[in-house]
Amino acid sequence: MQNKSDSGTAKATDSAAADDAADDSAVDRKKAGKAEARRISVSVRTLLVATLVSALVASVGVLVWLYLGERAKLDEQARQVANNSHAERIALDYAVNAAKIDARDLDVWKKNLVKGTTPELKTKLDEAGRSMEQILTPLQWNSTAIPLAAKVRSNANGIYIVDTFVGVETKTVQAPDGLQSTATYGITIDSNHDWQISDVGGIGSVVGQK
Repeated sequence: MQNKSDSGTAKATDSAAADDAADDSAVDRKKAGKAEARRISVSVRTLLVATLVSALVASVGVLVWLYLGERAKLDEQARQVANNSHAERIALDYAVNAAKIDARDLDVWKKNLVKGTTPELKTKLDEAGRSMEQILTPLQWNSTAIPLAAKVRSNANGIYIVDTFVGVETKTVQAPDGLQSTATYGITIDSNHDWQISDVGGIGSVVGQK
């Protein structure tokens, strides 16, 4: 009888142990499942964050690129406006001085005629000045000039062509009371060579007005 009782007890113990083991295994599986779910959740969250960060970086990069491009465009426009203004000022100053002629002191006029010009143009203007002197002296030419306007006509590779307009009052032995006129000059300026004047058109038209 004792042996049967012991055998029953042992079976009950084994059954309980098996149940405990099964419960432990189920708990372990549940924990493992939760851990796996957390890993998947973390992985998805990490992926989403990485995607958002990448998108943000890309957006910022595009904005910076657009900003820099627009800034460069504005800087170029400002530079061009400043260069145009500089060319117009050079041209108008030259035109006014070229239109001021006093037959009693033509040396001043001839110096102004070649001031700021390239060596090649200087040679041509020196010759033109000597030729015009033969006309200006007998006429007792005296003209004063005031600036009216200057406008860049074109700009190609740093070569500016500027149209200038100067108000001129001229007195000669033929017109002692004076004549009012507008002198026009087409002045070419080379910004690549220290903003020197490389060509001038219209000087002859000033002397042509009597």
